[in-house]
This record gives sequence, structure tokens and C-alpha cells, in this order.
Amino acid sequence: MNIDSDKPDTGDELATDVLSDELTPIKKHSGFYGGLVLPTAKHILAEQPLRYAPLPAEVVLPLSQHAGMPATPIVTVGQAVLRGECIAAANGFVSATIHASSSGTVTAIEERPVPHPSGLNAPCIVIETDGADRWCEPDPVVGDYHTEDPVRVRQRVRDAGIVGLGGAVFPTSTKLTARADTNVHTLILNGAECDPDISCDETLMRQRPDDIIAGARIVLHVLQVNRCVIGVEEDKPQCEDALRASVEKFDDDRFEVVRVPAIYPEGSERQLIQALSGYEVPSNGLPLDIGFVCINVATAAAINTAITDGRSLTERTVTVTGDGIKEPANVVARLGTPISSLVDVCGGYAEDVNRLVVGGAMMGFAVGDDNIPVIKACNSVLAMTPEHARQATGIRPCIRCGECARVCPSRLLPQQLYWYAGSHDHDKLERYNIFDCIECGCCDYVCPSNIRLSQHFRFAKTEIAIREADRQRAAVARDRFDNRNKRLMEEKARRDERLAEKKQQAVAAADIHQRRQVIQEVMQRVRAREAADNHNSADIR
Repeated sequence: MNIDSDKPDTGDELATDVLSDELTPIKKHSGFYGGLVLPTAKHILAEQPLRYAPLPAEVVLPLSQHAGMPATPIVTVGQAVLRGECIAAANGFVSATIHASSSGTVTAIEERPVPHPSGLNAPCIVIETDGADRWCEPDPVVGDYHTEDPVRVRQRVRDAGIVGLGGAVFPTSTKLTARADTNVHTLILNGAECDPDISCDETLMRQRPDDIIAGARIVLHVLQVNRCVIGVEEDKPQCEDALRASVEKFDDDRFEVVRVPAIYPEGSERQLIQALSGYEVPSNGLPLDIGFVCINVATAAAINTAITDGRSLTERTVTVTGDGIKEPANVVARLGTPISSLVDVCGGYAEDVNRLVVGGAMMGFAVGDDNIPVIKACNSVLAMTPEHARQATGIRPCIRCGECARVCPSRLLPQQLYWYAGSHDHDKLERYNIFDCIECGCCDYVCPSNIRLSQHFRFAKTEIAIREADRQRAAVARDRFDNRNKRLMEEKARRDERLAEKKQQAVAAADIHQRRQVIQEVMQRVRAREAADNHNSADIR
């Protein structure tokens, strides 16, 4: 969008040649509009060895750890389970299965506090661990996966409960289900971990590059494409070297490692695709619409574990950092482990910590309880001190400086969206493409008035979604009402038709009866006349 214009961007300007049979060239350092260069010292954490959280006494596994519909429990209270055993099945196409992260006994299926901006409770499966940590029987793909049907391999990914581990947690099997009318030509591996505090993916790229490349090779087989581009930020040369060495080890010429600028939010798939290819994902569209599929490097490694080892997703790496943590580190933790256990592994809190943020400094949200569990979306725990925690006080009126529009990577007009969100003008919000907002927080960071723009946009999108859901429910109710009236009218018409038919039959029957009576009367008179005539004839004789 032109920031000097007050007209909304329709997002219809889509390059048609990206859907051609020829592969689009990768334009190194193409970049994208807006963004921020943020100071960071997270690379120090990536150089340190991983730490492992101890097995907790109980794990709390929310049924909604992914985008889409919550999973449906398939276990009962008192049931014994093994690590990796499915305890909740995917509920619909956009959903993901949940697996026990350790062996033990299901003690409850109830609402518990979960990591969510609302702070509300949500349904969870609670497992009391037995300390044995026994795995269920693994189910790897036997032999060479290249000989397997891609649909079957994709189903294995779905059965393993794998979602996007970069933070969006979209079910990976759904993303790998390309439409028949889409010409998918490129897999993009997202190694652009741009948040200034999160380094779990950087650690993975340094220490487990072979798992990443092996998982990407599996995805290439599922998608039936022959090109994978790995985007790595230019401030991570060790990751780039490790991935290049792994590609050479596999001797696979389908891979290309490309440096991208270290600009936040480079890790967003829309911005990464634009930085690598020069093409923009259309407004209200998907990368699939222009032939790209983008997955996180941690997701690729999880796919390799699921297919090669037959192990479901039961743990993830979490960056535990911030001035409020004594010994920041990247910690491998079982899903369902309390965040407090991760903090203990890192030496505990500093004395003056006053805020705990899940999800990173830019896009995370504050939580009030460190007993909430680690879930698939939890890539970072940030403990902040008063000097660095941005307080909610001191908010001033918008001065229309335009800084928010300058840094918005989606080319929106945040200042306009802010006014429309405040006035609840949902039609204008949709017209100005509020759903293209990725809630990256760039506008919050540069706002001199200290306005929490992303919070306004998040709330406005929720309002619009609720309104749309109400509209759909009203439309369904209206259709049901109309169908009921139609059905009643049809039943009344059929009933009236039957009554009319019966009445007609009654009239016809009455007419026949009356005619018979008339005929009988006529016959009686005829007989009486004949009898009289016969009597008169006898008298004459």
C-alpha cells in the first residue's frame, strides 16, 4: 500500500508468472517493505549446550495446542498411557492430535490455566507421570520413504501431531495438502528466527542440521516438488555453514541456502517469501496461491523424527531468557511441563523480575502464573525487569506521525486502523485489510505515543470474527426459519389439497346419493302409476 494514500490496498496485484511452469528465480536480498533492525544478544545462548528440564510429577496437555479445532479426548480418567500414545484425536481437517509426553495415568480431563492472551482456563488432559518414561511402540516408515505413497507419509505427519513450531502452530499435514489446482513449485525452509530474544531455532540449526535437511527431503517427497530454499538471516553465519555442510553431505542439488537480511519480522512466512522471491502473497491469500509452501526448521526436524524414528511430537525446545532469569538458556522440555520447571533449570528468577512473557518480546503476551504448561506454541519464556518491561502507562493521543505505516511489513495504515478499531467501524477495518496484519508489533515499537496498536488490532479482528460468526449463525437460523415456513406451507398445501379432495369426494358421493334417491322416487312413482293403470284396466273388464 502507498502510505501517502488513504486508499486501501486490495492486494490484487499478483504476478501471474509465479504460477507458470518455470521455477521463479530466487532474488537474494530482495527484502520486503518496512520492518525493524532490532538489537540482540541472543547468539550467545545459541552457542551454549542445550539444557533438559526434568520430568515433572504431572503433565498438563491442553486440547488446543494448534490452530483450528481443539482435539477430542480418546482416553478416560484412570487409564494408563505411554509416552507418544495418542490421547486426543484431531477434530476435523484443520486440527492436530495430542500425545502423552510421558508414561503415567490420566488423572483428570478438566479445565486448567493455559498459555493464552485471554488468561482463561481451557480443557486439558492431566497425566500423573510414573517416572519410567516408557515409550509406546514406535511406528517408523519401514524402508525408503521415497517408495511410499506421499498421501500415506502425510498421514503419518498428521498422526504424529506435528504443527508449525515457529509459533503459528498451523497443522503441518494441512499445509502439505496442496490443492489440485495449485502449481506448487518451491518449498521454503524458514530459518529466519528474527525475534531479538528467541534462539531455539538457531540452536537447532547449529546442532542438528542433518535432521532439518532429512525432514525437508521428506516434505519434498510429500509435495512432489524438486526445489527447497532455506532462508537464513545474515547474522547467523554458523547456521548457514552447518546447513550448507549438511546439504553437501546429502549430495542433494534440490537445496539452496540463501542469506536474507536480519530484519524483523523476516521470520513471518509472507515476508520471507517476498524477501526470497520478490513475490507477495495476495491479500487474504496463502503462500500456496503463488506456488510456495513454507515450514519452520524445527517442524522439518520433527517430521524427520516422526517418519524415520516413528516418534510423535512430545517435546520442544524453549528459549528461557530475559534480565529476570539468572542463567538464560535453551531448554528441551516435555509438552505439559510447568514453565516454573524451565525457570528452575535456568537458575531461577532474579530478585527484581516483574513480568513473565510467553512467545518473545515482540509478539508474546504476559502471563500471571508460571505454573501454566509448555505447549507446542511455546518457543520462548521471557522474564523481564522493571527497567526493560514496557509499562502500559503513559499512553498519549496519536499524533499522526506515520512511523507505524513506515515500518508495517504488510503495508497497512495502522493509524487509520487504530481510529476505525476505536470507533468499531468493522466495514472500514475490513476494507483496509486488517486481517493482513500479522501482529508483529513493529508499530507498537516505534509509536511515540506508546499506543498498543497490535492489541487494538487483535481485539478488532476478534470482534469482526465474532460478528461474522453471529452473521453465519443468523443466516443459518434464517435459513432454518425459512425452510420451516416453507415446510409448514407445503404441509398446509398438501393438507388443504387432501381436504379439498375429500370434500370433492363427499360432494360427489352426496350427489350420487341424491341422484339415487331421485331415481328411486321416480321409480316409485312409475311403479305406482303402473299399479294404478293396472287397477283401472281390471275395473273396466
